[in-house]
Amino acid sequence: MSKPSAKRTASLTLAAAAVLTLAFVTTTSTSASASPDGSTPQQAPAAAALPSVSGSPEAAFTRIADFYGSYIDAVYDGDGQTADRLRASYLSEPLRAELRQWEETNHADGVLRAQNVPLQWKVASTGSGMGKTNATVSLTWGGGATTKVYVQADLATRKIVSIRD
Repeated sequence: MSKPSAKRTASLTLAAAAVLTLAFVTTTSTSASASPDGSTPQQAPAAAALPSVSGSPEAAFTRIADFYGSYIDAVYDGDGQTADRLRASYLSEPLRAELRQWEETNHADGVLRAQNVPLQWKVASTGSGMGKTNATVSLTWGGGATTKVYVQADLATRKIVSIRD
């Protein structure tokens, strides 16, 4: 591309960005309601988005996210009874038996695939098919390292049936 052509492309790009910015600012400022005297009140600066969580008791994916959030809280708090009750409620019996064997062999928590507790978690859907829903659980540890476990739940029972690393 020649120098005049490159300059023209850069100028058009900057102009387009300015138009989009102006359109956004205009839309934002005109969305404020006018006061009775016809003047437009000043808007408060936009607040940072607050976190939100939603789900459904009927959705197997929501059950995976609910389980991991509650389970990590219980283990972090040192509440083994709650952690055990969560396992009994959310995990299928065959998976609980498999986890007991895995934990005996590896001397670690089979749900988290670790000996300690993550400081953050994130559950992402990876789709559903053949009667199952799949998710990737990202666990962030104290040093900033992240590991992933792959979780599968049965759509009919909404029970977690598989946890793999």
